[in-house]
Amino acid sequence: MVYLRDFLSLLWKRAVGMVLVSLGTIVLIFIISHILTPNPAALWAGPKASASAVRAVAARYHLGDPLYAQFFYFMKDLLTGNWGIDPVNHLSVLSEIAMTLPNTLELVLVSLLIVIVVGIGLGYVAAMRFSTKVDSIIRTAYILAWSTPTYLGAFLAVLVFSSIIPIFPSGGLYAPSIQVPPSVTGFSLVDSLIALNGPAFLSTLDHLLLPSLVLAFLNFGLISRATRSSILSVRWSTYVKSARAKGLREGEVRRRHVLRNALIDATSLSALTFGWILTGTVVVEEIFAWPGIGALAYNSFLDYPVLIPIVVVFTIGVILANFVADVLYSLLDPRIAMGRGTGAVG
Repeated sequence: MVYLRDFLSLLWKRAVGMVLVSLGTIVLIFIISHILTPNPAALWAGPKASASAVRAVAARYHLGDPLYAQFFYFMKDLLTGNWGIDPVNHLSVLSEIAMTLPNTLELVLVSLLIVIVVGIGLGYVAAMRFSTKVDSIIRTAYILAWSTPTYLGAFLAVLVFSSIIPIFPSGGLYAPSIQVPPSVTGFSLVDSLIALNGPAFLSTLDHLLLPSLVLAFLNFGLISRATRSSILSVRWSTYVKSARAKGLREGEVRRRHVLRNALIDATSLSALTFGWILTGTVVVEEIFAWPGIGALAYNSFLDYPVLIPIVVVFTIGVILANFVADVLYSLLDPRIAMGRGTGAVG
């Protein structure tokens, strides 16, 4: 009961903090979007916009009003979902984001699943083979992956696995011959299963794997390193030695005492990795022609009425991932919620 009260108190504090950080970030985004030029309407309307188009943009977004009034309308539109019209294709910005966001989430979640499995697995192997060649190879691999620019990793993947060794398609969501299933959830894999469309499911999976593997390769290092460090910090600890002295089998000691502590850091870091992968989709989706919000952001680089809501969505996604990480950490280690610090869990 005491732990539940402490946990709810921590959850409330983290939730309030998340809302305040989100609000502060939105204010910052608003200010930056208005100080880029003395005439925001001309910038938002685009370099080739006519004088009437500039006036229409200024009227739509109240860009001629005082700054405090502009912020009021900005927040009002943001909260009510009235995010304006894309001046390029004349579609609702909210509908564009709603159509592309599920594709991005599908890509990010598959990548995250690969990161968790590979990251924890390699981190565990590296710790169990400490100071051996296996340990050195794994550490070199995740340092190399972490230092590789996103665009370079994506281009090399397309070159090697779609051109030189044509294992995967170079881009897109479906093969041209596939009958696209009706959109129910927006997630292509799920919609294919709902429609019992096996060819569409396999085609989507085929197109999804390579960009997912690229994002996973570029981001698995953080979890691998954290898992390795956590295991090494408890592998020769007193309570692990005591477990061995009690006669527990080595496999049980590693599973119940060593790996359990490693999973605390790895699980909480997985939520943070979600944010890293999400931001990486901007480049990867464009290179792989994946129709997600990342590609939409890339193609709307100078289209501010579209870019600003996308930046807000990305920002809220990263902040939410940090909130989930805090909650997971306190759930896996109750001493966080109870204010007792951290350490190995026996």
